[in-house]
Amino acid sequence: MDISGLIYHKNYITSSEHDTLLATIDGQIWMTDLKRRVQHYGYRYDYRARATTTDRYLGALPDWLMVLGKKLHGDRLIPAIPTQVIINEYLAGQGIAPHVDCEPCFGDTIISLSLGSSCVMNFAHLKSDIEIPILLEPCSLVIMQAESRYLWKHGIPARKNDIFAGKTIHRQRRVSVTFRTVINI
Repeated sequence: MDISGLIYHKNYITSSEHDTLLATIDGQIWMTDLKRRVQHYGYRYDYRARATTTDRYLGALPDWLMVLGKKLHGDRLIPAIPTQVIINEYLAGQGIAPHVDCEPCFGDTIISLSLGSSCVMNFAHLKSDIEIPILLEPCSLVIMQAESRYLWKHGIPARKNDIFAGKTIHRQRRVSVTFRTVINI
């Protein structure tokens, strides 16, 4: 079954670009106020309030993220250059609860670039019991628009291994770079 509006783009960046980007990310400051390490750019997202406000503005995206934001926009994968990026680090055994990205905060397109280890992301329909696993591989993009953005929760189960298409995938460190456009500010 397909999920309307969900696009998976394998090998969006090269392995060399992957390694350079991961090294750049690791040279930045990580926040540790969640169960996983995160970095916020553009605007800091308030997890408790489920909001982004003008007082949470951190400044323009750094050049190394702006290059990717412009590429995503230039490739017509997102309608505007993203104004907010969140980077999450997931160690083996870590995940994120199923959720829909804040609707009043962010625009109609959410794009996540996977670095490091592969993992399975589950998509669960809000109005039925349908759940679909998607394998996210290093260098790949998952693009959520339309129904996949608003009618499906996405999450990563907290486990050390995934089974996908009959194969066991041993998770290692994975870093996601999620691009969004802040609205209603």
